[in-house]
Amino acid sequence: MKEFVIKRTIRLFTLLFAVSFLTFMLVYLSPIDPVRAYIGADMLLISPEQREAIQSYWGLNQSMFLQYKQWLTNLLSGDFGTSLIYRTPVFDVISDRFFSSILLIAIAWVSSGIFGMVFGTLAAMNEGKWLDRFIKGYCYVLLSTPGFWLGLLLLMVFSVWLGIFPTGLSAPIGITGSEVTFMDRLYHAILPAMTLSVVGVSNVCLHTRQKLVDVLRQPHILQARANGLFGMRLFIRHGLRHVMIPAVSVHFASFGELFGGAILAEQVFSYPGLAQAVVDAGLQGDVPLFLAIVVMSAVFVFVGNWLADMLYYLLDPRLRRGEKPS
Repeated sequence: MKEFVIKRTIRLFTLLFAVSFLTFMLVYLSPIDPVRAYIGADMLLISPEQREAIQSYWGLNQSMFLQYKQWLTNLLSGDFGTSLIYRTPVFDVISDRFFSSILLIAIAWVSSGIFGMVFGTLAAMNEGKWLDRFIKGYCYVLLSTPGFWLGLLLLMVFSVWLGIFPTGLSAPIGITGSEVTFMDRLYHAILPAMTLSVVGVSNVCLHTRQKLVDVLRQPHILQARANGLFGMRLFIRHGLRHVMIPAVSVHFASFGELFGGAILAEQVFSYPGLAQAVVDAGLQGDVPLFLAIVVMSAVFVFVGNWLADMLYYLLDPRLRRGEKPS
């Protein structure tokens, strides 16, 4: 276990270095002008001398490697830089939006995992029947459905027509941040989280179904059925552990897909989270904020895969014995 943790930690730092350097290089080579992003509409009013002074202040007149070295040094010391579009420290921008994004992704992740396993189990236990065909058809339709279209449909039905949920934002309009309660944030996060979770159910459901179908065809399952073991008793005693392993792998690996889907969901519902911030930073040339969120998303995805490996180790006794699973 110690060796496993050490190797994963080394991989994490290697990944963060590679992701940060490649992102920094792409931003440096892009046509985005950080000075123009910082000045905004008053760009035509500044003189060439003022522009050079701004470039010198931010270190933009240095080479790419020197800029990256300075940024990496500041990052390791806990300084994420200053956001050019919000005029505040990047850490404050991220911390202000972090809870909203985590709440949205957590609701979507938990609900998609639960419903995916339940639907996949029901489909496998009723293989070939109408319920199995209905669930598979439902999953295939969801896999071919664009996330933004589904979000617009849910917004139109549940917000515009029925008026059950708000049309956007992460808190009620007209109150201060200190007055916003957890239930207010949860209420505003339900509809965008539903958009993410409905699409995420399909992968978990189909993987769970296929694995459980393979398990139920094994000789020992046929023997158990011959001995009178059916339904949920059969699933709990012989199928649950086998289903958990692929479900855990697929579901934890979906962290990256959830973050990517959150960008579309936050755009559709005007939800002010990290995904919305990274879009604004990319379009308006806010390099410090963009780099910080990219690094955070890389850590987010890596931790998801790392947790999947850890649960694999706990669920599969063959790994604890040093054997390779078939």
